Amino acid sequence: MRSSARKQFRNRGIKSRLGTLEQTYAELLGTGKKEEATKALSNLTSALDKAAKSGVIHKGTADRKKSRLSIRLAKPAPKAK
Repeated sequence: MRSSARKQFRNRGIKSRLGTLEQTYAELLGTGKKEEATKALSNLTSALDKAAKSGVIHKGTADRKKSRLSIRLAKPAPKAK
């Protein structure tokens, strides 16, 4: 029981970090800062790979998220009205 609680605590921290990195990336894309968003995507991709490697998330989930996030970066920025 202590072992699973310890793993749950670690996994929650890693998932929280992933969410924060994803949120930062989305904010940078929203403001149109492509270069900074590219760096944020690199950090997020690395974090997703590490989470998948350690078993926190499934490898397919990490690959799907990376694919969808990189597609968002490639899309042209929405025009301001």
